[in-house]
Amino acid sequence: MERITFETLLPRLQDYISKYAKECPDKVSMIDADDGSEVSYKKFESLSDFFALRLRSMGIGKGDIIATSLPLLKEFVLLTYGAFKIGAIVAPLDLRLKAHEIVRSIQLINPKIYFFLGKTPIMDFRPMIEKVKEECPQINHWVQFTVDPSELIKGAMTITQMMDKKKLILLKLKDILTGALKRAKSSVGKKDPALIIFTTGSTGKPKPALLSHENIIVQNLGLYTAFDMKETDRMVVNLPNSHVGCMTEQLMTTFFGGGTNILIRVFDPLKTLQAIEKYKATIFGQIPTQYNIEWALPDFKKYDYSTLRFAIYGGSMVTTKFLEQLRKMAPRMGTGLGLTESAGFVTYTDPDVSLEEIARSVGKALPFSPVTIREPMLGNGLAGKVLPPDAVGEICIEGPQVFLGYYKMPEETAKAISKDGVCYTGDIGSLDSKGYLQMKGRSKFMIKQKGYNVYPADVEEFISKMDRVAEAAVVGLGHEIFSEGILAFVKPKPGAQITADEVMEHCKGMASYARPLHVEIFNDPFPMTRVNKVDYLALKEIGMKIVEKLRSQGGWDKKKS
Repeated sequence: MERITFETLLPRLQDYISKYAKECPDKVSMIDADDGSEVSYKKFESLSDFFALRLRSMGIGKGDIIATSLPLLKEFVLLTYGAFKIGAIVAPLDLRLKAHEIVRSIQLINPKIYFFLGKTPIMDFRPMIEKVKEECPQINHWVQFTVDPSELIKGAMTITQMMDKKKLILLKLKDILTGALKRAKSSVGKKDPALIIFTTGSTGKPKPALLSHENIIVQNLGLYTAFDMKETDRMVVNLPNSHVGCMTEQLMTTFFGGGTNILIRVFDPLKTLQAIEKYKATIFGQIPTQYNIEWALPDFKKYDYSTLRFAIYGGSMVTTKFLEQLRKMAPRMGTGLGLTESAGFVTYTDPDVSLEEIARSVGKALPFSPVTIREPMLGNGLAGKVLPPDAVGEICIEGPQVFLGYYKMPEETAKAISKDGVCYTGDIGSLDSKGYLQMKGRSKFMIKQKGYNVYPADVEEFISKMDRVAEAAVVGLGHEIFSEGILAFVKPKPGAQITADEVMEHCKGMASYARPLHVEIFNDPFPMTRVNKVDYLALKEIGMKIVEKLRSQGGWDKKKS
């Protein structure tokens, strides 16, 4: 099979399923690791056609939004690609959202149809969805993933009722005569929207980012090229489908390259390790938290990882110790800067350099999706000036991976995308002379202590060098003298003990303006966002209570260190 290049890209995501359905029809496109069922590329093409036909018969067409609250089922994937074929937009919502959060999401995007779970062995979702239904009368169709009609909430249909075989056969026969589906498919272009992914909400409330076919396909090409993905790859996917890490980076890149996806419906560390061994996975990707959970399992060493050739990690910086452990699973590894607004990775580390070099940056961009460091956006809405190598500024992306905008949020979109098409990521960093990107943290969380700009990542990395420290997170809080003061949350390694005084002593090795004014030893898990990143907004709230207590004791604002 010839390698895909920028010049040979197909315009639509579904075109890759059609391509492989013709070239290798019997090849397995995906495996459900929970029940062992498989779907060939030929079957993928025909079943997604049936979803497309049924959706059209229900009044869903180009530009309409389909919302889901589903795990990573093969039926979810077939539904998604069926929607793409008719130009509909899929908006997967996080399964962990509560009723009021689902309502907020739905009210922002106004879907015509909503797919959801009913009673499951883990949880009965029906009482929550009934509350959502009361608040969202604008939804035309409610489809519950359940077999038993007696378990339906009022006004919904089961997925089996929706996809009734007799109905589908009649729709297929009718379409053979009319050719309506073929016309619908041809009306979809590369710049048309395909997916809505809500941002993680690490700096505020989640926003619906609108991604086009082109955005995603160019990201697929980047990952496929930089990490040398192959048609023989078998990718374990266990991230939530409400995140680009699952949808665009892993799932869709694997289909793009003609590989096989091994689906874990909901993340389970043991199931993940079992799936790697049973299905002879060659590649997988996770956030560092997931790797750490798996490595802590008592039976971790019991499983066979010899088929793994590549491991991807993302979401946060890691140490060389972490990479040394990761190398015990796979001989090659990589990471990059991945954003919802760019449909995933825009930079990539070189898999063939030393672990120290991999750990020190998030890699470099590929020519078709440039990354620049710039001054803030100008008052007239144009992008700020590009900064020279090693200068710290706002990380920006350009080219075909720049998202279409936040759905029906023009003011928020204007803050993110300049009038000349440059996307401001909200991250702070620098590019060295070779183009490697160093992250400094979110611009919103940059701390101005004693008149100096202090980047949380620098302080966290310095504290994390201590042998007994598992993790560190720092926030800036109001200070009467310094404007802002640094408060460091430090989590010890399991079984280890460390004192705040020891951390403060260690921090004397930093510039005085960057040292924490207070260290809080945090034995509980850090609060996390829905994609398992540290929730700095929640930490700031905890920090404010700590500062109030320190002030009542005559501390904090009088701290001179």
